[in-house]
Amino acid sequence: MTILFINGSPNKNGKTVALAKKLLGDQSFETLHLADYKIYDYGQDFSDDQFEEVLAKLFEADTIVIGSPVYWHSINGLIRNFLDRQYGVVEDELVGKKLYFIFQGSAPTQEVLEMGDYTMRRYAGLYGLDYLGMVNQ
Repeated sequence: MTILFINGSPNKNGKTVALAKKLLGDQSFETLHLADYKIYDYGQDFSDDQFEEVLAKLFEADTIVIGSPVYWHSINGLIRNFLDRQYGVVEDELVGKKLYFIFQGSAPTQEVLEMGDYTMRRYAGLYGLDYLGMVNQ
């Protein structure tokens, strides 16, 4: 079983990564830092876009862990953009895969946490992922 952690934080050694390591424990997993890739906005078409490369890694994984810091009371832009780009592209490639969501912030309100969890539940439902819940700190 392969596990892919998609880190939406620009901080490669920050609290989102630390929480992923805590969640996954001694399991082997690959980390993909979205900040290392050029993924343009939905509707843009540039030759150096790396969305397909990241998407291929997503399709290969059995378990997906998506991690986002709380920015402006929501999921951050790197993750939001990555989710947006999947619309109309992903079909049944994610069906049956497991999904965890890490939503890390210094003081998110319960409402913010619920909105993040809602987004991931909808994402999982749209693409047939088995949503196993949100972890936050």
